[in-house]
Amino acid sequence: MTTSSGHTARYVMIGGFLGAGKTTSMLRAAAWFTSRGLRVGLVTNDQAGGLVDTALARAHNLAVEEIAGGCFCCRFTSLVEAASRLEKESAPEILLAEPVGSCTDLVATVSLPLERIYGDRFTVAPLSVVVDPLRAMRVLGIGGVGGFSANVTYIYRKQLEEAEIIVINKCDLVSEAQRAALRTGLAAEFPGARLIEGSARDGTGLDPWFEALLADSSAATAIDDIDYDRYADGESLLGWLNAEVRLGVPGGVEWDGNARLVDILASIRAAVERSGHEIAHLKATLSVEGDAFELAAANLVRTDAGPELSHRLADPLDAGRLLINLRAEADPAVLESALRSALDALGDELPAEIVHCEHFRPGRPVPTHRLTGLAGRA
Repeated sequence: MTTSSGHTARYVMIGGFLGAGKTTSMLRAAAWFTSRGLRVGLVTNDQAGGLVDTALARAHNLAVEEIAGGCFCCRFTSLVEAASRLEKESAPEILLAEPVGSCTDLVATVSLPLERIYGDRFTVAPLSVVVDPLRAMRVLGIGGVGGFSANVTYIYRKQLEEAEIIVINKCDLVSEAQRAALRTGLAAEFPGARLIEGSARDGTGLDPWFEALLADSSAATAIDDIDYDRYADGESLLGWLNAEVRLGVPGGVEWDGNARLVDILASIRAAVERSGHEIAHLKATLSVEGDAFELAAANLVRTDAGPELSHRLADPLDAGRLLINLRAEADPAVLESALRSALDALGDELPAEIVHCEHFRPGRPVPTHRLTGLAGRA
């Protein structure tokens, strides 16, 4: 889009599988660009509404639009419309976009259409794919056991195949030997991608990535051999749950929101584990009733991982709003049962009312556009 200063906006798409740390990376990138005097807008994306990612972006006072009901590829017109709304609101020079974590083929269905159809409005930065090192090692067969079935893993690998930059995130959680093994594995299988290592959580090692996003333009080509039947099957194996829950009673007894949030996520994790399924990502926010900017946030990224707080409430609260986003290779009914079990475990001491809950499997991806090749690039 052409901003008020007469320049096209830079479209920065940060992909990666569920639980890789895309949202934390986006927030770090937004802070980095903002610190350099650039106006930033965000577009979050999911198969359903009520996103934890959107709540976190707003809590950081960022201009944000949310696209629900499908990935950018299937909601391409909505993506362009969201960019236009952000232009009217804040004229961003950097447009950070986070696609659904189970989507791939983004070069052909998003990057190239933006360049060829809306090249006067957007400059497209290199496509980045963020990875959780422990999950990536499992997928590449480097270390660890367990994980996803073959067709879900197919999506994961296709994401890496089209990446121009692969960001090995959460490097503070693995040893140097593990990092070295992962670097070697990624370089061997995806030699066309630039590898960057860092931690979005503590902000280390990411400056070279942000500099590349600001300076470089995408030169990616579409995946040649994407099998949409296999892709659709992989997505159909994933269960999705988005829920909003009212906790506590205004004017009632105060309670520790940070501890309760961790307890709820731990209880959901345990229920999914008992059912024998693999969590891709479980994240939640707990905001003070009437104040969406004061919140706690927590997430976990594997069934064998515990919940971690990324944002804390400063004080106890009497009532709050809980947003839950749960993705797992499981029947959606299993996910709903896990949520209800966790809320029941709170007992009468902390009343819980489910305000909204949707749980489903994603439908077959049907892109608005799918373009290939380099024609049309400057």
